[in-house]
Amino acid sequence: MAAEGKATIDALHQFELVPALGEFGQTYMFSQSNLFMAIAVLVITFLMVAGMMRGAIVPGRLQALAETSYEFVHNMVVGQVGDEGKRYFPFVFCLFMFVLVGNMLGLIPYAFTFTSHIAVTFGLAALVFIVVTIVGLVIHGTHFFGYFFPEGAPKVLAPVIIPIEIISYLSRPISLSVRLFANMVAGHVMLIVFATFVVMIGSLGTIGYVGAVLPLAMNVALVGFELLVAFLQAYVFAILTSIYLHDAVHLH
Repeated sequence: MAAEGKATIDALHQFELVPALGEFGQTYMFSQSNLFMAIAVLVITFLMVAGMMRGAIVPGRLQALAETSYEFVHNMVVGQVGDEGKRYFPFVFCLFMFVLVGNMLGLIPYAFTFTSHIAVTFGLAALVFIVVTIVGLVIHGTHFFGYFFPEGAPKVLAPVIIPIEIISYLSRPISLSVRLFANMVAGHVMLIVFATFVVMIGSLGTIGYVGAVLPLAMNVALVGFELLVAFLQAYVFAILTSIYLHDAVHLH
């Protein structure tokens, strides 16, 4: 803890969970994370329903955004999985939009980034892992386990290849969740740090105002960078899900 009277930077306080709509019993709390997840679902639902309600030949902004989002994810899934991927498009689309809107909401002042919590990102990654495994088993049955030993590989290397492939397969939800979680946390910590620098330096008076220009410019640049990261992380999550589905469908 810093000495009394000295300014401190508490960049991790923003990730603490607090009751948003009160506590229910002794074990359940409806936190701001739950609240913003619900808001994200409402935003996505409004975008798709309101955007496609008119179905105009010349789309407005909302319809264009909805159609662009739909087409972008559809092309991604079909491009990675093939025509068989069309049946899995709704799943990937929901994941992409949920992560994207969650990332974007977190950039609004006083909002909460629920994708900055490993419990949320791991839950999404675990869902992807379970769905992909079920798809592989349903399509290929027990032949799905042949995925862990590539066709044509020397059988003498089976004791080495199979454990490596199993570990690699089981590590998917970990890498998928940590990548999203780490990027969201790192970006928001940097925003808080530079914003605090602006306030601390600006409080020094006239000289401080001049000195605060650089960290202020850095913070503005970071906001733009975080907008890009918010989209890229949603894209990476969706494209990796599509790649995993491709492996489950085609076993290679």
